Amino acid sequence: MKTNISLLIEQMGLPGCEKFRVSKRLIAMSEKNPAALVPCFTQFRGLMNAENQIIKWTAFKIIANLSTVADGRQIAAVIDEYLAPISGPVMITAANAIVGAAKIAAAQPVLAEKVVRGILCVEHARYQTDECRNIAIGRAITALGTIGKEIAGQPSVVNFVERQTSNSRNATRKKAVAFLRKLATRQ
Repeated sequence: MKTNISLLIEQMGLPGCEKFRVSKRLIAMSEKNPAALVPCFTQFRGLMNAENQIIKWTAFKIIANLSTVADGRQIAAVIDEYLAPISGPVMITAANAIVGAAKIAAAQPVLAEKVVRGILCVEHARYQTDECRNIAIGRAITALGTIGKEIAGQPSVVNFVERQTSNSRNATRKKAVAFLRKLATRQ
């Protein structure tokens, strides 16, 4: 017999607004009670490769939320696949991976170094436009700031953020400056 969660996952294949509604419901469930969705981890992992972008982004968000309660081996087994979209070509998928990866690193500290290396790849990623890359870099700066002060102070992270103080996107420059100010007050 299928669980209610499995039925919801199947409903993600429905057309249009219904798919979006179900996706939002599953994300909310994963935020409020991630342990209830852990038994469906493999199904969510499979959805990370869905053709439909809403389904794909939903899977990334849910897996990040599940990382707070899932077996570390499950998360470790998916982390390379999870980080892969950061290199491009779809900026929104990369942004979901960046934000989710930071949440994973906070929940699974043993994966933090790998996550940071994956996030830092955004600087050389290939998206539809350079502006897309600059937006993703801004997301990366914000995400790196959420992992922890030990990560934020790493030379590779600081050097990355310092380079972004001259980013052509104003919002990204501001995020870099704010990150470095916050880091300076922590030390």
